[in-house]
Amino acid sequence: MATSSPTLNPAQAAFVAAQPLYFVATATADSRINLSPKGMDSLRVLAPDRLIWLNATGSGNESAAHVAVDPRMTLMFCAFDGDPKILRIYGWARAVHQRDADWPTLYGLFPPLPGARQIFDLAIEQVQTSCGFAVPLYDFRGPRDKLRDWAIGKGDDGLREYWTQRNTTSIDGLPTGIVAGNLGDGSPETASP
Repeated sequence: MATSSPTLNPAQAAFVAAQPLYFVATATADSRINLSPKGMDSLRVLAPDRLIWLNATGSGNESAAHVAVDPRMTLMFCAFDGDPKILRIYGWARAVHQRDADWPTLYGLFPPLPGARQIFDLAIEQVQTSCGFAVPLYDFRGPRDKLRDWAIGKGDDGLREYWTQRNTTSIDGLPTGIVAGNLGDGSPETASP
């Protein structure tokens, strides 16, 4: 049976923290909806009404572009073993870039991740669970190292060049803020991790 509450309870927070895979959805009123799978050790529950997740460099940067315009964000977690369950977290997010004052504190909550580009800080508005009876059973075999290895091979300068070439706008042409001044904020140059 579905439940709904304004915050995560301790059992829900433990379930979220234990999941090796989760999904993030964002959109603006005029953009395509973006839905991305996330893995690695990239999520921390900071309080019943707040969580953060670390975003690694990828081919797109939709979440950052979307929350700059419309801060709505949904995260979804599924139980792929044990009791069936789906848990969705709805809230309001902001992107924290490496040049932002709170980056060092928030980034320090994660193990070092080559290619880390943003942290999303989510104020939770609603937590909803549902049965998940149709979610199949899967065995987790382990994380992939390909993205980490790719980022190490690029190095700090190569990553910044990649961000400039591939991550400054969304597929709908919205600025992502990854490079200083990309949102017109006049911030200093992006620092390396």
